[in-house]
Amino acid sequence: MYVCGVTVYDNSHIGHARTIIIFDVLRRYLLSKGHKVIFVQNFTDVDDKIINRAKAEYKKADEISSRYIDRYFHDFDSLNVMRADFHPKATDHIKEMIQLIDDLMKKGHAYLTRNGVYFRIKSFPGYGKLSKKSVEELESGARIEIDPSKEDPLDFALWKFYSDETLWPSPWGKGRPGWHIECSAMSHKYLGDTFEIHGGGHDLVFPHHENEIAQSESYTGKQLAKIWVHTGMVTINSQKMSKSLGNIVTIEQALKTWRANPLRLYCLSAHYSKPLDYTEELLKESTQRWRQIETCIYELQLAVGIGGEIDSVQRICEESMRAFEAAMDEDMNTSLAVAELVKLVTKLNRYIAADKLTKDMADVALPTLNKIMYILGLKIVEASDKERKEIEEIVVQRDQLRAEKRFKEADEIRKKLLERSVELLDHKGRTVWVKREKPE
Repeated sequence: MYVCGVTVYDNSHIGHARTIIIFDVLRRYLLSKGHKVIFVQNFTDVDDKIINRAKAEYKKADEISSRYIDRYFHDFDSLNVMRADFHPKATDHIKEMIQLIDDLMKKGHAYLTRNGVYFRIKSFPGYGKLSKKSVEELESGARIEIDPSKEDPLDFALWKFYSDETLWPSPWGKGRPGWHIECSAMSHKYLGDTFEIHGGGHDLVFPHHENEIAQSESYTGKQLAKIWVHTGMVTINSQKMSKSLGNIVTIEQALKTWRANPLRLYCLSAHYSKPLDYTEELLKESTQRWRQIETCIYELQLAVGIGGEIDSVQRICEESMRAFEAAMDEDMNTSLAVAELVKLVTKLNRYIAADKLTKDMADVALPTLNKIMYILGLKIVEASDKERKEIEEIVVQRDQLRAEKRFKEADEIRKKLLERSVELLDHKGRTVWVKREKPE
């Protein structure tokens, strides 16, 4: 699986988060089904935006890209995204790009102009097959860079000549690679001529992925990817996120407000191919769902007692797992899959509310719940052994105060624990605690 990553000239935003989380869940699901997955996600670290930012800050381009690659990993580690098997950087693969361009020129698919090397789209009869548009339609709808030296307006740059400092030597002259050739060179190096899944945001269908297909398949003579997966855009109050509108929400900002698990649930709350609006209402709903899940897992982990309705819990879990997998198998319908998780939690919470849950019942439920949580990339905040011991001692102390009817002092303890993001849940004769997720 190859997923087009970010151009590292600025902080990643909530739109990036949705795309990366969708592919993280797809990867986790394939792994849970026993498949071996080689996952590649690149960084575009040579681009005019990076170079312009470097000039504005009086820094080198690689200083800018390094800063935002580090920031990317911090953001996505915080969102519990598994790191790719390979995170190749464009600048580390210039040699492979030059070799690919050279081969395309020898085969008549590319030509030299005074401005660089261009791909000849008329040499590839399948051009437009991904976006399902004719060359004429693409030509009329595209924002084409005017260059009188090109044979055809849709021909795109494989190598461009420049005279500034971010340059590499090539057989045709000093310059920089075109954007599209980067992914063809890197996907070929790590995954070969043909691989199973290629993905990215919906905005990459044309021109990026259309051009990747043209140059890769002209180079190898084989199909590039068997399946293409494109994620819908995230909008803000139904408007596209853009710097000009000043409505970009960075992952860092979103984490401070909403925390990691609610953000993951939000990103999975609509079908991956559809647009998703970033609204307070949807995020509050996701937060509420997460609190239910979080509570349920702590209740199961801290359950006591033997026996109970073990067979019923077993049956509920088996039904839930079947329904969850059916939703995932239906073109990765994460919205339905999350709904199945919430249904399971609701059913388990009924036993908890009725004080019927035993440790034996919890032991049957936890493996199913943990498996679904793993696939969706949801993760409760675990207390350290030291903190757990300390909390449990405080709970015993509070239970004693309640038994002595010293309710005011017992409430003070509750408030102090809440300041540490620990919430107490009182049951008949015992108290359960939940370590809540805190904002970043």
